[in-house]
Amino acid sequence: MGSAQRLRLSVFRSNKHIQAQIIDDQTGTTILSVNDLKMKKTSLKREKETLAAKKALAYKVGRDIAAAAVKQDIKEVVFDRGGYKYHGRVQALAEGAREGGLVF
Repeated sequence: MGSAQRLRLSVFRSNKHIQAQIIDDQTGTTILSVNDLKMKKTSLKREKETLAAKKALAYKVGRDIAAAAVKQDIKEVVFDRGGYKYHGRVQALAEGAREGGLVF
């Protein structure tokens, strides 16, 4: 999916967490990886997380991976949503990455 000019931004979403990776498909290596496992949850208890809180964390994951990518001179990527529909948390991650400076 990715090429030498454009790396791949891959998304993995579970029921509780979301993860984004920038992968070089030519060499088969992961360059960057960001997830929400250690991000501070908003004042909600883990059992009572709402979709809004999860979307906010997904947006932050997108912003963080974009910031790390821009530091490494990665500006253009191919967005790989991993078969997930483009709405909800996947869309929030993509919007965060775009606002962080990535182009896809």
